[in-house]
Amino acid sequence: MRKYIIAGLLVWLPLAITIWVLLWLLGLMDGMFSWLLMLSQAVLPAGADAFIESLRHVPGLSVLVMVAMMLITGMFVTNIFGQWWVRQWDRAMSRIPIVNAIYSSVKQVSDTLFSSNGNAFREAVLVQYPHAGAWTIAFVTGKPGGEVQAHLDGEHVSIYVPTTPNPTSGFFLIMPRSQVRPLQMSVDQALKYIISMGVVVPPPPAPPPVLASRN
Repeated sequence: MRKYIIAGLLVWLPLAITIWVLLWLLGLMDGMFSWLLMLSQAVLPAGADAFIESLRHVPGLSVLVMVAMMLITGMFVTNIFGQWWVRQWDRAMSRIPIVNAIYSSVKQVSDTLFSSNGNAFREAVLVQYPHAGAWTIAFVTGKPGGEVQAHLDGEHVSIYVPTTPNPTSGFFLIMPRSQVRPLQMSVDQALKYIISMGVVVPPPPAPPPVLASRN
């Protein structure tokens, strides 16, 4: 019976977690959509309140509206005029006490993680942690700079060592490049390997093609 229960759990657990994440995202979009409706009620005439309230009960409308807003915002900020407005907005947010610390920190992290030009989480490596002889998988997040780099001799890299099975928490380390072993597995494969505690092993890299010799 224990074997059958575990087998059933392995089938339903991924589906349950997927549904939970989707419901969380849906709740987040519903909250933002409700905030937009409240803002609309404060701006539009009082006669439009009944129409705005009716929009709350339209199924799936919050998802469509939020996706459309993100699409329109992305199209706007990718041109020169939109980028100018983004810079002005960043300057305004940086002048507000308390808010500037939170906003600037979140913006720097998000720009680093999601920018197509960045190198964060683009490379999985193998490092010795927490002591020599014990190996774990980490992700290169960049190179140290400024005052930190001035105190280091030789080439170093900044790495993030995630915890298992929750990779959203972990440790930030600066290690010599010579002590970091690059891996050919992708970041997605490395994350699956970490979350599964080593159960889901990535396939070995494909051997390089053999070139036919010319006689």
